[in-house]
Amino acid sequence: MSDMHWKTGITRVAPNEVAVRGYPVDELIGKISFSQAIYLVLKGEMPSTEVGRLIDAILVSSVDHGAGPPSVLAARTVASTGSELNASIAAGILAISRFHGGAIEEGMRLFNRIAALMSERDMRMEEAVGEVLEEMRQVKKRASGFGHRLHTQDPRTARLFALAAELGLSGRHVAIARAVEQALAEQLGKPLPINVDGAIAALLCGLDFPPEIGNAFFIIARTAGLTAHIHEEKTRMRPMRKIHPTDFAYDGPEGEKDE
Repeated sequence: MSDMHWKTGITRVAPNEVAVRGYPVDELIGKISFSQAIYLVLKGEMPSTEVGRLIDAILVSSVDHGAGPPSVLAARTVASTGSELNASIAAGILAISRFHGGAIEEGMRLFNRIAALMSERDMRMEEAVGEVLEEMRQVKKRASGFGHRLHTQDPRTARLFALAAELGLSGRHVAIARAVEQALAEQLGKPLPINVDGAIAALLCGLDFPPEIGNAFFIIARTAGLTAHIHEEKTRMRPMRKIHPTDFAYDGPEGEKDE
């Protein structure tokens, strides 16, 4: 055997065969959702229908957030130069980091830290939250996943938590997130509501995903939105235009709201 031989436990490919985590892909086609497939490839096990629905909701919640975020501006700027789709998408993805889309991973670490304190030291939730937030205050570190530059109450948060409750997937990490929200309001003297990243972080913790891949859910979801913006830039706008970060207006369809 070659010294360069190595192994992977994700996908097996052979003549006339493709199997992800042991499941033949041709047998999965039409039987599971894309969200369930994402869970399968990341976790190595087939999720329940309920978990698949929650993952689907997480992806829908982050599919796009307008033309102003840095990732969209980066993608549109590169697209305006005539670059190919893959380069434009890559530019948008590279703009996703700590302050834009990166709060999911940091939020997961925060909630897991509090949960660990509760288990290891038999602490009440409020005590663990207070201790962790005080540690963060001492080093002037902000709590990721709370507050929003636009929304005073992120509508996506409420819907995600409601769906998780409906599906029986609202675990203690959601309760921890709520406790942090309350503690921050008391500490700051003003509300700092959980935003969509914080909500996703709490739900992914409950599904036992490692924080290191938490931001992947934002990236996977936002790739669709970036593709739409790139296509619009190439087909509607003139090349090499100066793209103002805030001076734009929506003129698309109004759509329909649920009764």
